[in-house]
Amino acid sequence: MSQDGQAETLVIIGSGPAAWTAAVYASRANLDPLVIEGEPSRDMIPGGQLMYTTDIENFPGFPEGVDGQELMQKMKAQAERFGTRTMMENVASVDFSTYPLVLRPSYSDEIRARAVIVATGARANWLGLDNEIRLAQHGGGVSACAVCDGALPAFRGKVLAVVGGGDTAMEEANYLTKFAGEVVIIHRRDAFRASRIMAERTLANPKIRVEWNSQVVEVLGEDYITGLRLQDTVTGEEREMEVGGLFVAIGHTPNTAFLKGQIELTPHGYLVAPQAWRTATSVPGVFAAGDVMDDYYRQAITAAGTGCMAALEAERWLAHHGVAEAEPPVLETAESSIGQEQMA
Repeated sequence: MSQDGQAETLVIIGSGPAAWTAAVYASRANLDPLVIEGEPSRDMIPGGQLMYTTDIENFPGFPEGVDGQELMQKMKAQAERFGTRTMMENVASVDFSTYPLVLRPSYSDEIRARAVIVATGARANWLGLDNEIRLAQHGGGVSACAVCDGALPAFRGKVLAVVGGGDTAMEEANYLTKFAGEVVIIHRRDAFRASRIMAERTLANPKIRVEWNSQVVEVLGEDYITGLRLQDTVTGEEREMEVGGLFVAIGHTPNTAFLKGQIELTPHGYLVAPQAWRTATSVPGVFAAGDVMDDYYRQAITAAGTGCMAALEAERWLAHHGVAEAEPPVLETAESSIGQEQMA
């Protein structure tokens, strides 16, 4: 709750590129946003999935690449420069049946908000092996996003392993063949779950081979992955395989459990935006941004883009309903009025 005891004008839940971009736009629109960043856990840390990425080469503006943690720190600093306030806590539950909207943090008093942007992201599903998580967190050649990391020099020409059997695993494997010497798909069954066309395309790729009826039971390597210990799911026999990288492609889980039926979700738990190319959700005053509403692109730049969209929509919604008389965000420098965007 704001210092005067009144409801917050805008609360942003999350701390990835979507949340910080929304905060930059909202703070420049004089909405005085509060960002609830979340708190560290085994599966997620404030900053989202980019906190596990050491080299980001596809985010515009960084021709030499940028470390994921550095990028998140810079985004947060930019938002704070314009007055964004933050608190490092989870939102345990919400009540969207009343207005102002109610948010209940894990430890602090409940917060009432006139508008909310949910940008809590989605977490990659991991195998759950200790060394897998350690290497993923420290740039040790373990990743959950081939499009994000596959083109890095460290993976070029190497034998790369992909774990999974669905369409995502097929897409990741085919993408990696552009850079890898060989791609090995490790699947615990004797047939893929992927669609027929994706499976056939993958099996026809000469740079891909499959280890059927196999599961990873250990990731080998100290500072960087050197191999995998595989177990035959039929016989139980174990063997080792040398690899230069591991990509886990067994899906993502959106961070929406705290919403608990308060808002419309897809069958897979992602937030629904009923109108195409908009971020408004099924609850008036609640907007979605980033991977929490995107199960297709899942890129930092697309997340940032929807963060911008959500902030602009929230500002317009608040102004339209007479809740906040905020000035439109300044989208160009004072020295240049050419091409200045017009607020509808």
